[in-house]
Amino acid sequence: MRFVKTLPLLLSLGATLGSASAWALPSDRDQPIRVQADSAELDDKQGVAVYRGDVVITQGTLKITGDTVTITQTAQGDIDVFTSVGKPAYYEQKPSPDKQIVKAYGLTIQYFAANERIVLIDQAKVVQEGNTFEGEKIVYDTQRQIVNAGRATGTNVSSPRPRIDMVIQPQKKPAAEQGQ
Repeated sequence: MRFVKTLPLLLSLGATLGSASAWALPSDRDQPIRVQADSAELDDKQGVAVYRGDVVITQGTLKITGDTVTITQTAQGDIDVFTSVGKPAYYEQKPSPDKQIVKAYGLTIQYFAANERIVLIDQAKVVQEGNTFEGEKIVYDTQRQIVNAGRATGTNVSSPRPRIDMVIQPQKKPAAEQGQ
């Protein structure tokens, strides 16, 4: 393995992390990417990079953690799937300057670059602005800004949850409306 061949994988990682735009500050994509792990295995022939041991990936306000993070590439060298596995794996990002950080948890977190979809599997939980959304599986389509949640069919889950659980905080009304 030569570093020159690995460079496209790292560059496409940057493009992928910056493209999760619905949950991202625009300036995040212009920030450097930092990957920290106990070990890294980069297979240029297969287009797979595996980072192990307390993995932390940051770019601007984006932070992804896990015990193992695997990145696969397409034949064209673009990032295909980004998978973080942990107890739990963790994702956070500030969607805009006036919004609080979005936090997402799951024993497995996958990001599918081609359709900009984030999938949280097993003990899945999203926290945003005090609202929580929990279930076996949560799928967030960042392009269409649609969330689907429910059973994680076809996968073994550590804590079966036949139902989703949401907590939605009341809207804060401006002071002028409260006095009326």
